[in-house]
Amino acid sequence: MVSTSPATPDRSGSSKPDPGAWALLRATPGHTYRVFLICLIGVTFANLDHSLFTFVLTEIAEEFAWSDFDRGLYIAITFIVAGVLITQIGSLADRLGRRVVLLGATLLTPVFVVALTWAPTTVALLVARTLGFTTAGVQSPVAGTLVLEESPPRLRGLFTGVLQIGFPLGFFLASLMVPFIYETWGWRFIFLLSLLFLPYAWVIWRYLRDSAVWQRARAAREANKTLHPGIRELFKPAYRRKTILLFLGTFLYVFAYGATIMLTPYFREARGWEAREAIELVGLSFFIGAFGYILAAWFGEFLISRRNTIVAWCWLGGLAFGVMIWLTDSWWSTFLAFSAMTFFFYGAYAVMFTFIAENFPTELRVTAASFANSLAVELGLGLGPFGLSWAIGSVGWEAAFTWCAVLPVLLAGAVFLALKPLPREAVI
Repeated sequence: MVSTSPATPDRSGSSKPDPGAWALLRATPGHTYRVFLICLIGVTFANLDHSLFTFVLTEIAEEFAWSDFDRGLYIAITFIVAGVLITQIGSLADRLGRRVVLLGATLLTPVFVVALTWAPTTVALLVARTLGFTTAGVQSPVAGTLVLEESPPRLRGLFTGVLQIGFPLGFFLASLMVPFIYETWGWRFIFLLSLLFLPYAWVIWRYLRDSAVWQRARAAREANKTLHPGIRELFKPAYRRKTILLFLGTFLYVFAYGATIMLTPYFREARGWEAREAIELVGLSFFIGAFGYILAAWFGEFLISRRNTIVAWCWLGGLAFGVMIWLTDSWWSTFLAFSAMTFFFYGAYAVMFTFIAENFPTELRVTAASFANSLAVELGLGLGPFGLSWAIGSVGWEAAFTWCAVLPVLLAGAVFLALKPLPREAVI
């Protein structure tokens, strides 16, 4: 049995042994598991929707006559605009509640994703992609905050960390269905998959409620007639340093991840693989990577601090990515290195969201998560592919990935190392 830290202070100030991890899980109320499961399925669907666009970037570029530079620029535009929108919607979740924002995003995402099926021009395609990723992307910070607030304090990191496996699971599930649709009807019809998950909005409406923590915070604001704090609150002296470092560390991390969005085109265009080979490799590697999320969450909760877990996972993931780019050639060797990369590199995000959210009080959590997490994520997702596309023309695919993915994720680990680890008993 893995144990938690040796002791935590009780209300009298004395120390008492923590129960084991399994005992804590067994004592967790069923309501927490229900909220977690609903949010996990929703986040998985949202990431499946997001993955569809990345799987057919080669076909999109060919149909709309985009150069490598054009492709990187257009990806950057969609992610940056989506990042700004997500930040604003995140603030609404702190004002109006988590449930209503999550429900609205779940209803709207399939509408915008399906519109990509018939987008006739570059402009129409970019508008649909931007709106679709905005509504899909906002589900992660809102669902993560809701799970954090509904989880027992001692298990917050585990629940919110494991929630992040919705990202690789979404890509994996898409990789099982996309090749058949692609080979049978063509690339445009893969976006119709999004319609399968539209009815899931009923589950959110029927079974999900705003957390008691958020309801108490809202009641206190209404009783005191205080305005809800906005983004500017994050830059007051008490939060300024951590806000900047959390944003910078997340941006560097996701800049590196953003560059990896171009791995499917890389496998097809630089290594000459067929679409099915590339899509299946990415999907299967993401499935293996899901276990890295779980292990990172476990390490961050029970073995070492969340901060140290982020640092270790970033550095190990960067090393694995360098090995994949420079030292592999065959499908199987690439699969093994890619799986190690997703296990650590992507798995770091399982701890990152929780670490960011726990650095701020309840009334600021979604706002902080939307700025230091989601805005940084969308900017990184946009600028990473753009920087990579620009570098490819100058130094080639492998060196471009080194400069735009390997080095940034290593630097991200160093930035997080500059932050203080949080004592778990200090988090409310």
